Amino acid sequence: MQKPCKYGTHRVLSPVGVLPQAAYQLDNKMVPYENEILIEVTTLNIDSASFTQIKEASNKNIEVMKEMILAIVEERGKMQNPVTGSGGMLLGRVKQIGSMIKSDLQVGDEIASLVSLSLTPLKIHKILNIHMARDQVDIVGEAILFESGTYAKIPSDLPSLLVLSALDVAGAPAQVNKLVKTGNSVLILGAAGKSGLLTAYQARKNAGPTGNIIGIVSNMSKFEDMQKLNVYNHIILGDARNPMEVYEKVLKANNGELVDVTINVVNVANTEMTSILPTKDGGIVYFFSMATSFTKAALGAEGIASEALMIIGNGYTKGHAEFTLNLFRESKELYEIFMKRYGKEE
Repeated sequence: MQKPCKYGTHRVLSPVGVLPQAAYQLDNKMVPYENEILIEVTTLNIDSASFTQIKEASNKNIEVMKEMILAIVEERGKMQNPVTGSGGMLLGRVKQIGSMIKSDLQVGDEIASLVSLSLTPLKIHKILNIHMARDQVDIVGEAILFESGTYAKIPSDLPSLLVLSALDVAGAPAQVNKLVKTGNSVLILGAAGKSGLLTAYQARKNAGPTGNIIGIVSNMSKFEDMQKLNVYNHIILGDARNPMEVYEKVLKANNGELVDVTINVVNVANTEMTSILPTKDGGIVYFFSMATSFTKAALGAEGIASEALMIIGNGYTKGHAEFTLNLFRESKELYEIFMKRYGKEE
């Protein structure tokens, strides 16, 4: 038997030598090594870019979507969209704990994984339902969490579905807390989604009353939610794939000035220059979207002589789970919006 590695390399079938996220195929036999946790999975929260791609490729046909998801997991041993490369996270209950695992977990605990499905060995026995409005898939299945894998216990004061939807993007508001300063002007692309609302709320907290929070949306279907949150100075209808259109509208909303911080949380491709162009030299562009091409971002910034600092949206930062869940405890409006969208069974 291969010696188990804390990072899960013993589960990599091909290509040998890489870490599980970069692997094409993982061993998804649901017999845990002594440094692994076996989870009985109830729900997959598919990454927004991945879910959107699958939905569009299947013409929004749920049965075809089920077939696509099952085929990916069957071939790769994990839920990693071959087009977007992204995964998501899961909700489930602890079924077995390896003897080498040192934690406060107990069998039966309900947890959400805080590592991507793109590196998590997964076996789907059956897909029960696909929730189109919240990018979630109810399944009968099992998964393996490695020794290095992080997780969050589902708290007793928040509904599990709300927690799952929020923790999928918990790294975004926690990172924004480090990036946005008092008085900053902040542009958010994809401002109506769950990442957009969470980052906007945190940006307003950091920027304060003198800050200028600008939200770009592709349609006004979630306008009421955005207004209810009461953090945006400007809500602008615009196509995030059209850099010049957004650039001109942002300048108008920011007194003719480029913004200090841009946060990209869209779920479609080709939005790199729309993020960079309106951002001042020395400003920050935070790419949290998994649809981002970092080649396009780097070469595009070079092409317009931009000195904006571009940051990859690492989904992990220390304490990000509790940080994000606390936002719901302090904001009644944020809690109510997420409950309406994600917290109740359809």
